[in-house]
Amino acid sequence: MSIIDADVLHAAGAALADEARRFSGFGWMRGTSGNLSLVVDRDPLLLAVTASGLDKSELTPADVVLVDAHGAAADSSDPRRPSAESGLHAHIAARTGANAVYHVHAMDAVIAGHRWPGGVELRDLEMLKGIGHLAHDETVVIPVIQNHQEMAVEAGRFDEVYLPATAEVPEVPAMIVAGHGMYAWGTDRLQARHHLEIVEWLLRFTVATA
Repeated sequence: MSIIDADVLHAAGAALADEARRFSGFGWMRGTSGNLSLVVDRDPLLLAVTASGLDKSELTPADVVLVDAHGAAADSSDPRRPSAESGLHAHIAARTGANAVYHVHAMDAVIAGHRWPGGVELRDLEMLKGIGHLAHDETVVIPVIQNHQEMAVEAGRFDEVYLPATAEVPEVPAMIVAGHGMYAWGTDRLQARHHLEIVEWLLRFTVATA
């Protein structure tokens, strides 16, 4: 028996399938690449994560796996495998308080991470308002970390570059993994989607005008 209500997991799966089709349509989840997650419980932390090895443009509400705070499958009776990157999803959700974490392979994010491995500086762009920052007179840096196959290593690298929000400055709700793709997150699926799409636009502009 599932450790989370079946209707809750189904609803999360339906929402993630919708988001995956949207991002696949943008060319950000080619083949079986990318993974998306939603927090379905906080005590203990449990996430619904898109299952591994599936075409993200064709997901159904059943194509999610429940994982724990370490990214391991939480239901031993489920034959599906969680994404190999589930551990980083869980870490980001725990560290930032996000309830939705999205990872895609948008090309301009990969190019930007290659071109600016120390972080991508953005300023004087109206779209910065969409991630909570000023359109002018502020430099916003999208952090870049090096890729690694061990999610515990990537989680440590995330902690090195992540700056929590303060009373004066909001967080930057996105990160690039060099040679790989980007992550974005938010308080819910809609905010995570907006953050992902806005940061991708900002990166595309920056790459195109460099």
